[in-house]
Amino acid sequence: MSGVTGNQDVDIDLAQLVRGVWARRLKVVAITLLGAGVAFAGAKMISPKYRSETRILIEPRAPAFATAQATDANAGQLLDELNISSQVQLLQSADLIKLVISSQKLYDLPEFDAAANSSALGDILIALHLKKSPLANPPEERVIDAFVERLQVYQVPGSRVIGITFTSKDPALAATIPNAMAAAYLAKQSGAKLDSNSEATRWLEPEIENLRTKVSDAEQKVAEYRAAHGLLPTTGGGNFQTQQLNDISAELTRVRGERANAEARAQSVRNALSSGEASDTLQDIMSSQSIQRLKGTESGLQSQISDLQTSLLNNHPRLKSLRAQLADIKTQIRQETQKILASIENEAKVATLREQELEQQSNKVKANSAQAGEDEVGLNALEREAAAQRQLLETYLSRFREAASRADKNSSPADARIVSTAVQPVDPYFPKVIPIVVVAALATFIMTSIAIMLAELFSGRALRPTSSAEVEERIERETVEVVVAAPPARVPAQSMLAVQQEEKDEQEDEVAVDLVPEQPEEENEFSIASVAHYLIGSRAPLAIAISPTGDNGSAATVALARTLASAGSRVVLVDMTGSGHPTELMAQGRSLPGVTDLLCGEAAFGDTIHGDYLSDAHFIPQGSSDMRRAMRGADRLSLLLDALSSAYDLVLVESGAADVAGVSKLTQSKTVEIILSMPEIVEEEFVAAMTSFEEAGYERVVLMSGGNADGNATVAQQAA
Repeated sequence: MSGVTGNQDVDIDLAQLVRGVWARRLKVVAITLLGAGVAFAGAKMISPKYRSETRILIEPRAPAFATAQATDANAGQLLDELNISSQVQLLQSADLIKLVISSQKLYDLPEFDAAANSSALGDILIALHLKKSPLANPPEERVIDAFVERLQVYQVPGSRVIGITFTSKDPALAATIPNAMAAAYLAKQSGAKLDSNSEATRWLEPEIENLRTKVSDAEQKVAEYRAAHGLLPTTGGGNFQTQQLNDISAELTRVRGERANAEARAQSVRNALSSGEASDTLQDIMSSQSIQRLKGTESGLQSQISDLQTSLLNNHPRLKSLRAQLADIKTQIRQETQKILASIENEAKVATLREQELEQQSNKVKANSAQAGEDEVGLNALEREAAAQRQLLETYLSRFREAASRADKNSSPADARIVSTAVQPVDPYFPKVIPIVVVAALATFIMTSIAIMLAELFSGRALRPTSSAEVEERIERETVEVVVAAPPARVPAQSMLAVQQEEKDEQEDEVAVDLVPEQPEEENEFSIASVAHYLIGSRAPLAIAISPTGDNGSAATVALARTLASAGSRVVLVDMTGSGHPTELMAQGRSLPGVTDLLCGEAAFGDTIHGDYLSDAHFIPQGSSDMRRAMRGADRLSLLLDALSSAYDLVLVESGAADVAGVSKLTQSKTVEIILSMPEIVEEEFVAAMTSFEEAGYERVVLMSGGNADGNATVAQQAA
C-alpha cells in the first residue's frame, strides 16, 4: 500500500521505481526475449533486398588534339555546383529511365508490376477507397513508378562524383541497372555533343560562303575608293599627303636649325674681329687649314725675333725683316678670317632661302592633307567594314574546322566517366537481422520498464510523503530497523585518527589500543530523530560523531545521516573509522575509493563521493589504501571538510572511538558539533568523554542513543 494519505505533498521515489522493475525482472526478461523473437521471425519472413552502386565523375573530357586552353575553358563550367545538380536531375529524367527499362526488358519482370504484387491488406485498402488501385495506371507508368522507387541518384558531398544506387530482390539486377544507367547517360551525353557538332557544321557552311562574298566586296570597295581619291597607302599606315607633310615639317625644322647655327657662328666671328680679340678660340677659324698654317708661321717668326733680340739691336736689318714678315702674316690671318666669316654668312643666307622654300611647300601640302583627311573618313569606314567581315569569316572558318573534326563518335567523349562500377552484392541490404533484433529487444525492454514504473506511480508505491509528521514517523521506523539490525558490540578497531597518534607512539615502542570489552545494558533515552531535528535547527556545517562502543555507534550515525537526508537536508557522511562499518552499511561493500585513497593521491576528489543505496545521503568510504601512509597527509583533512561544507548542508564525520586529540586534528573550531553516538549508554564512558571535551574547550557536545522518544527529544548540550 501507499503511504500517502489525504492531500499530502509527495515526491517520486526513484529508488522504489528501480526496485519495482528489479522485482519484476523475470517478467521483463521474458517480454524482452519475446519481442526479440518476434522481431527475428519477422525479419526472416521479409524478402531480402539487395543494393548496388555505380559512381560517375563529372569532369571535362576533350579529344587528344584539343588544346589545353579549350580544356581549361570548359573545366570552369563543369566545376560549378549547379552544373553537377543539373547532371543529377538528368540522370533521373524520364527519357533516360525509359531507355534503360527498354534495354533491360523490365516490363516482363513481376517485381516492377504493382498489380502482380498485390496483398490482402492492399486489396482491403483499395476496396475502402483508402488506396489507389495500381490497375488505374497504364503498365508503362507502373513500371516507371516502381523503377523510380528503387532508384537513388545523389551527389557525393564535397565532390563532383554522382552516385547511382538501385535496390532489387535480384542481386544480379541490382548491379546491372546502375551500370546500364551510367552507360546510357554517357551515350546520351556523347550523342548530344555529336548532334551539336553536326548542327553547327550544317549551319556554318552557307554562312561561310556568304561571308566570303561580303569580304571580297568590301575589300574591292576599299581599293576603288583609294584610287579615286589618291589615298595611296604608306609604310606608316597613313596616306601619302600626310606622310609628305610630315617629311617637309621635319626638313623645315632641320633647315631652321642650320640657319640659326650659321648666324650664331657668323656673329661670333664678327664680334671677335670688331673687338680685336684673338680668334684662336673660335671653332670655325681654328678648323681652317690656311689659318693653321699661318698660325704656325707666325709662331715661328715670333720665336726667331725673340731669339735675335738677345744678341741684336732693334734697328738691326735682320730684326726689321722678321718684323715685316710677322706683320704680313698677321694681315694674311685677318684676311683669311674675313673669308671664313663670308663663308659662314653665305651658309646662313642659303639656309634662309631653303627655309622660305620649305614653308611654301608645307603650306601647299597642308591644303592637300586637309582634303585627304576628309577623304580618309570614308576610307576608314570601308576598311572597318571589311575588317569586321574578315574577322567574322575567320571565326566561322575556325568553328567549322573544329566541328568537322569532331564529327566522329570517338572524337566527342562525354564530360563524365565511370569511376566505380556496380558489382553483384552478396549480403542483402534489407533486412539486417541482428540490428533489427537488438533494436526490438532494447525497445521492448524500455517500454516494459516504463510500463512497470507507471504502474508503480499510479499505485502510489513510488510516492513518498513530504509532511514532517510522516517523515518523522518513517525516520523513526527506519532508525529502529537499522539499530536492531546492527551486529552485537564487538571490540572496536582503531580509528583512522588514532592511527596517526600510534605512528608517533611507535617511535617510543609503545602502542596504545583502547578496548571496550563489555556492552552497556542501560537503555538510551536520546533519540536519533531528536538529534536530527537539533542539527537541522542549528544549521551546523560540521558534526563529528564519536562512537566509544564501536560499530553500534557507527550504525546509529548512519541512521542519523539517513534521517537528515529523508528530511531534505543535503548530508554527506565521512567514514573515518578503523573498521569501515559505515561503509558496509551504506555501500554494501568496501571496494570503493575513499578517504585513504584521496590522502594517498590514488583517487580524485570527485571519485570518492558515493550515494547511499537506501537514502539520498552521500558518503565517503574508508578506502582501500594503507591507513598509516594515508594519515601522514592528515593535515589535508581540514581542507577536505571545508570543501565538503561548501557543497552540503551538513558534513557528518564518523570517527569511531576517537579522543579529543584526534578530533582537534580535524578542525580548529571549538564550536563544532560533537555527537557521542552510544546506542546503549555506558555512564562511565559518557562522563569521561563529556569531561575530556569540556576540558578541551568544545562548546557543544550532544548525546545520541539508538532509541526514539515519543515526545520531544532531549539533547544534552555541554556549554563551555
